[in-house]
Amino acid sequence: MRLLLALSLLASVSLAQQPAGHEHGGAEIPGLKKELFAGITEADFMKLGDKPKTVKLVLIATFNAANYGMNFNGHAHGKAIFTVPTGWNVEVTFINPSPIPHSLLVVEKDMLKKPQMGAPYFDGAGVPKPEQGMAFAKADFSFTADEAGEYALACGFPAHAANGHWVAFNVSDEAKTPTLQLGDAPVKEIK
Repeated sequence: MRLLLALSLLASVSLAQQPAGHEHGGAEIPGLKKELFAGITEADFMKLGDKPKTVKLVLIATFNAANYGMNFNGHAHGKAIFTVPTGWNVEVTFINPSPIPHSLLVVEKDMLKKPQMGAPYFDGAGVPKPEQGMAFAKADFSFTADEAGEYALACGFPAHAANGHWVAFNVSDEAKTPTLQLGDAPVKEIK
């Protein structure tokens, strides 16, 4: 475990020296337990929940080699934007198929440059002990997005978010339905 932590921190240090937005890595990340996310497609990243005003998110760390594997669903540096209406309940499934520890929590965007993320912005909006991360694991959490603003779904492992391991999470008073934008693709309403 200490070796994995050391390797992850070393990768984070070397990433900090790379230009922002630079996407590196081969086509394949070695050692992934792909069975943890087998069958999950883009259509599963954001869906309406079973209850009214509920949305389900699936975020997979190290989905591919983008940003040296420090990505969620293949996106990093805020290049995916999850938007939910204010007051909606958010049910999150986080999956890390990698041997490198990663985690997930909702933070204010100004926290992204800090090496430690601290506590989630919303009550319950993160995996347990996000600073420790988890490897080869899956975790669920839920929270109410009760305050409008621009936030981030970020990896809480030290220095990962500062190196781009985050996607945007917006809570909007104007939104009537959740939306998802992946990269340069058009915004998709979730119905």
